[in-house]
Amino acid sequence: MIYHARKGQTSSGEAIGILLLDTSGPFIPGDVANATTYPFPVRFRKVTGFTVARALGKDPSVYDELKAAARELIDQGVRAVTGDCGFMALHQQRLARELGIPVFLSSLLQIPFMLSILGEESKVGVITADGRSLDESLLAAVGVAHIDRLVIEGLEEQPHFHRFAIQEAGTLDPERVAAEVVGAGRHLMARDATVKALLLECSLLPPYASALQAAVQVPVFDYITMINFVFSAVVKRSYDGFL
Repeated sequence: MIYHARKGQTSSGEAIGILLLDTSGPFIPGDVANATTYPFPVRFRKVTGFTVARALGKDPSVYDELKAAARELIDQGVRAVTGDCGFMALHQQRLARELGIPVFLSSLLQIPFMLSILGEESKVGVITADGRSLDESLLAAVGVAHIDRLVIEGLEEQPHFHRFAIQEAGTLDPERVAAEVVGAGRHLMARDATVKALLLECSLLPPYASALQAAVQVPVFDYITMINFVFSAVVKRSYDGFL
């Protein structure tokens, strides 16, 4: 096999490119922004000026910076581009149309799939960083047509999550945040007995998915389930075995 260099590419082997908000904090294992979360190499690129406030505020003016950052990831050889905030859904359709490679910016993209694998009478519960900002327009941007089959629970009033994720205090007590996430999941399930699966919208929440599932005993989807799924499609493995 003859390998050919890509002009300007400084490293190889990073199939998934991840666009990061312009934020800071202790990104623990399981977080989208922690490289040890993945069983494969990833490449990160911060979108300068794309703050938490602008994400939750669904600010359309960040698009040019977002696209430029995505282009840099493509120039470095990534095969697909994702994000680290479910509210990036606002830019999903346009970026996918303009980049020419798979784009899956938001964890919310999994909702139509989740609904399709459940019975028609079942619902999906969504635990989000801010339930006030997760509206129909944002869901429509990722192809969610059945809003009536969603039950949304926001974490905006949870003090430890809010201090870490929204106020960006710079410190994190994962046990207390885990307790808040589990409490939110239990409350959501108690609100509607037809909820048969949960989605964690926020990229900071996958570290708590295991504790949540142990508490509520339903399938739990998050950013990492989505990223692993797409990686398995853009980097196929060969099979060895016997009959």
